[in-house]
Amino acid sequence: MDKQIFHNVCPRNCYGTCGILSTVENGKLLKVEGNPKHSYTRGRLCAKGYAYTEYVYSPRRLKYPLRQFPRGSGNWQRLSWDEALEIIASKMIELHDRYGSNLACGYNKFSGNLGILHYATEGMFRGLGSYTKVHGDLCLSAEGDALNYNRGRGELLRDPEDMAKARGIVLWGVNPARTAVHQWSFINRARDKGAKLLVVDTLFTPTAAQGDSYLQIRPGTDGLLAMAALKYLWQMDRLDMDYIQEHVHGWEAFASYLQEEVSLEEASAITGVPLEGIKELAEMYLESPCATWVGFGLQRYSNGGQSVRGIDALVTLTKNQNQPGGGLYYFNFLDIFPLHIKNFPRPTEQEKASVRSLNIIHFAQEALALENPPLKLLWLAGHNPFSQGQNFQYWQKLVNQLELMVVVDLFMNETTAQADIVLPAASPFEEYDLHAGYWHQWIAINQKAIPPFYEARSDLEIARSLTQVLNKLRPGFSSFPWRLSALDWIEGELTPEIRERLEIDTWQELLHGPRKYKLNGSRGGQSYPTETGKFQLMSRDAKESQLPALVRFQEQRIEPPYPLRLLTPQSLLRLHSQYRELSWLNLEEKTDTVEINPQDAEQRGLKAKDHVTVFNDRGSCSRRVEINAYLPQGVVVMAQGETTNQLLTGQNTDMGIHTTGARGAAFYDSWVEVKKK
Repeated sequence: MDKQIFHNVCPRNCYGTCGILSTVENGKLLKVEGNPKHSYTRGRLCAKGYAYTEYVYSPRRLKYPLRQFPRGSGNWQRLSWDEALEIIASKMIELHDRYGSNLACGYNKFSGNLGILHYATEGMFRGLGSYTKVHGDLCLSAEGDALNYNRGRGELLRDPEDMAKARGIVLWGVNPARTAVHQWSFINRARDKGAKLLVVDTLFTPTAAQGDSYLQIRPGTDGLLAMAALKYLWQMDRLDMDYIQEHVHGWEAFASYLQEEVSLEEASAITGVPLEGIKELAEMYLESPCATWVGFGLQRYSNGGQSVRGIDALVTLTKNQNQPGGGLYYFNFLDIFPLHIKNFPRPTEQEKASVRSLNIIHFAQEALALENPPLKLLWLAGHNPFSQGQNFQYWQKLVNQLELMVVVDLFMNETTAQADIVLPAASPFEEYDLHAGYWHQWIAINQKAIPPFYEARSDLEIARSLTQVLNKLRPGFSSFPWRLSALDWIEGELTPEIRERLEIDTWQELLHGPRKYKLNGSRGGQSYPTETGKFQLMSRDAKESQLPALVRFQEQRIEPPYPLRLLTPQSLLRLHSQYRELSWLNLEEKTDTVEINPQDAEQRGLKAKDHVTVFNDRGSCSRRVEINAYLPQGVVVMAQGETTNQLLTGQNTDMGIHTTGARGAAFYDSWVEVKKK
């Protein structure tokens, strides 16, 4: 058979959502390469993307449904799909009969695969009528509320390809050299034309090393730095007051706040940024158009929402939001699809059924508190909470309460090890899907390129199969439309309006490559979808949420319980807990170390390569010491996963209720101590 080329998409929780060309021969994936038709990723992949051939054929991939008995014993037995689905369906029906509803059955799902058809998990449970679901977002809740308070709902930010037009670029708490390599192409285009690059970050990252200027900031003080820059510009009469009066709501009260409560000298002392650095940052915003890219890490502090509001105010009050190439770059999900797969119409009696919703951050402890009925069956997909979640101590208690725990995954991990039944998931190359990224404007269909790996199935195929078994055992038990195939669902998502914006006549044209979604009108214009029609320094919604009406930074004067703040950034060659099984990506990856400042190490009698315990009242883990002279005092750094989550304190961010129904996770407000073993 001749070699065939298929169009695929990387579905990971990443800025790229990269277009992929897959070469297949005799049903085997031979190689992957970037799709040059995709003008954002431009025919390039990251190291994780090029490792997909090992990922697909890894000997560690799950091949068959497995059952563990007793739970946690490691005693796994192979099941057929018929046996696995019969066990699950029978338990669902038995719980319904015992409690009179399906509320004892629930799911917890997150971002392991961001494809549209992976909402089949939500659709499968929707088909039960009553059930227990999850809400909230581990990463982006605070940002959503912050920008809604400032700009109103539906205000899209910038096309990241426009960053090439900027004259100045501020990378604020983002490390694209590690987490968004494709954006460097557009940054470098701007720099080739003379643009200056300034990096603001607590950590001296590979990105910071490439900047023209680097401002090292103390953790969680970003909002104050933005306020200080605005105060400097105001004092120097560098703000366009006519523009502010016309397009900004709440300036008078905000100016009073700057006058009375923001001191450049105090801001310098608190943030650790020298006065010269504050002034340099402020002057950057006069290099119009100035692009500001705010990283997701800012939301990992309890004041993250207010910090984003403050930086957004700095961007807007300097008129950069209206300039081609300038403005705020943050998150840009194209919320355009009808998502029929999780919102399909149901029978009237199901529409009246009660549904319970639990906060994804505090899922385990909220589930433990449920009564009438308690949670007895839990379905986990696209999520590894035993490696990545906070409040680790509650998860084991919840597992002990469950009568059946089902996990869908490609590999064994910390969470599958706790399951009763593990179902093998398909890789992106073994299923059809539809993708819109959360950073750029490209839409693509992911083609099924190869047969399933042994008995792996997609989330959609699992939902269809389980629905059939449920309805066979109890006719009419589920209303999920199991007869619809992946291509049926994709066709329904690509509405006439979407096809028009993609400049295609039929949805099948996407089978030949990605298309860029054309937006109507300008982005970040001078009018905003707020109640005042202006950018809002004062927000009634924020006030009603018992937040400060003004964008403001409050210094946290509470004495931390331990002396060292723990930061847990993304590993270079992993994505949360994904990809760690691949030998191609583990040659030089250090995930067993704790980075510490030389002075902090000396105070504790520590030297490089010492074996230490990192601990707090939540838990402890073992690491080797790595001395980092560029790390601020009072801060230690450990990569995500590898038991790091045992140390997370489970705090919330300041915002998120309006956007996702729950505040975000303040991962970086965790404090630890380090001692030699």
